[in-house]
Amino acid sequence: MALHPAISHITARIAERSRPTRGAYLQQLQVAARRDPGVDRMGCANVAHAVAGIPLDDRFKVITHKAPNIGIVNAYNDMLSAHVPLQGYPALIKDEARKLGATAQVAGGVPAMCDGVTQGTPGMELSLFSRDVIAMATAVALSHDMFDAALMLGVCDKIVPGLLIGALHFGHLPTVFVPAGPMTTGLPNKEKARVREQAAQGLVGREGLLDAELKSYHSPGTCTFYGTANSNQLLLEAMGLHVPGTAFVNPGNELREQLTREAARTVLGITKSKRFAPIGQIVDERAIVNAMVALLATGGSTNHLIHWVAVAHSAGIVIDWNDFSDLSDVVPTLAHVYPNGSADVNQFQAAGGPGLIIRELLDAGLMHEDVLTVREGGIREYTREPALAGASLAWHEIGASKDESIVRSAGKPFSPSGGLKLLQGNLGRSVIKVSAVPDDRHVIEAPARVFDSQEALHAAFNAKELDRDMVCVVRWQGPQANGMPELHKLTPPLAVLQGKGFRVALVTDGRMSGASGKVPAAIHVSPEAAAGGPLAKVRDGDMIRLDAVTGELQVLVPEAEWVARQVDTMPPALRRDNGIGLGRELFTGMRRHALTAEEGALSWM
Repeated sequence: MALHPAISHITARIAERSRPTRGAYLQQLQVAARRDPGVDRMGCANVAHAVAGIPLDDRFKVITHKAPNIGIVNAYNDMLSAHVPLQGYPALIKDEARKLGATAQVAGGVPAMCDGVTQGTPGMELSLFSRDVIAMATAVALSHDMFDAALMLGVCDKIVPGLLIGALHFGHLPTVFVPAGPMTTGLPNKEKARVREQAAQGLVGREGLLDAELKSYHSPGTCTFYGTANSNQLLLEAMGLHVPGTAFVNPGNELREQLTREAARTVLGITKSKRFAPIGQIVDERAIVNAMVALLATGGSTNHLIHWVAVAHSAGIVIDWNDFSDLSDVVPTLAHVYPNGSADVNQFQAAGGPGLIIRELLDAGLMHEDVLTVREGGIREYTREPALAGASLAWHEIGASKDESIVRSAGKPFSPSGGLKLLQGNLGRSVIKVSAVPDDRHVIEAPARVFDSQEALHAAFNAKELDRDMVCVVRWQGPQANGMPELHKLTPPLAVLQGKGFRVALVTDGRMSGASGKVPAAIHVSPEAAAGGPLAKVRDGDMIRLDAVTGELQVLVPEAEWVARQVDTMPPALRRDNGIGLGRELFTGMRRHALTAEEGALSWM
């Protein structure tokens, strides 16, 4: 199938826009790749330090045989259910490497925070910039510079983008990402959401709410809704950075162990064959567009409108929200997974999963097929599903969708366009995820109610002040203000108001991400209020129009009055550089230097 002309055009304009920065990046990559192996390049004392802690046989391989040495970067901790299985991965990888005459070392660990634990707490204000900390920690790990290849062990929200950003700064290394898979299905996500809404109304107490949450999040593995963590895994498949079909295999079984071992075999296969497939070469403008297309086709996390801008930048590629929006116009919606449907990721996998999505997009000319991947067979390998054949792995064709209420073909989509819309107007630039929003809620025009924090909105809801049509403006939530926390605690009260029949919407310079639900939400508003953006001029009672059909986000105030209106400043009590604590003051420098959400909220530029 010929490539869709819009995909071709958008990719070409990204390539042209990125020509200077991509060229400089590739030149740097080539210089690093041409160096002698680390054991020859480094001084004797350096080499001795590097191998002092590993078994004698491994030392002999590294020093005498110049065997390939894999650097493992591990995001393991047991605060994240998704990362618990990673504890045992280094031992498997080392064992497999030895079988192949190679070695592997844990180069370093990276921090990994659970947004589910920190939602609505001060810790969530560290969340976005933890991505940059993870990228820096990855660079620290790989700075030992003794490695011929790398394996990245991580799954969740900021962790995969951080690992990917860090790995791209060592773009000369062949690199494979190694996930852990989702937990088995617990309480259905739709039922969990219903209990949360009841709790917001006081109809369910803490004991009932806690019971529902414990039944939802119940074992090792990734959460089963299609949020940022699971979007990460789909994007890595679409970019060819996984062992094919690895994303949604549950942890704790023989298939998962063999896929982990296969990651070691795959990365060593690149180094031993001398096939030039380092991660910086794989992640080009075509791979970035493939990831964007896969995200849009599945209604994935809006966090990636920030993260993938940063990822692309790390490979010398410049993308923006216009690129996402223009792709969304031509990419059909092929999956309905919670919160865009009732199915969880286990049901998505059983119905066809990432392999079916990638196959349909390739066959429809909506993804680039002429791309480099970590596998010699290219991106077509990612249209197949792995299974055990005795003690070995085999891949087979997925066939047709097993459940068309969850996954569909490109010829019979849920929608002819993707689940994302760019909004623009006198309130700035914003994005809205419309894939889960009812059609009759795509346009909301109502008076503003302005809040300086999500706690203030909750207080007004509990005081019964919000039972009316309105647009809730929650400001001072951007990268420079407080680190741009996710605002999921706002979803239950707003959903309750919408359920009562009121026409409500959210407008914020904060994030909602992969769990964005059925209430229309204009998020990531840029420029943010703390940088003097238009949200700092909105007053209670101003009429606001959010139109996801025409792409408008407007305050309906006479232009002369709007231009003359004073810009509010962020209340001193909200500033985190005033010593409020709980670690937030350590991120003051990142907040001060952060670029806009559309620029990836980069803190290192």
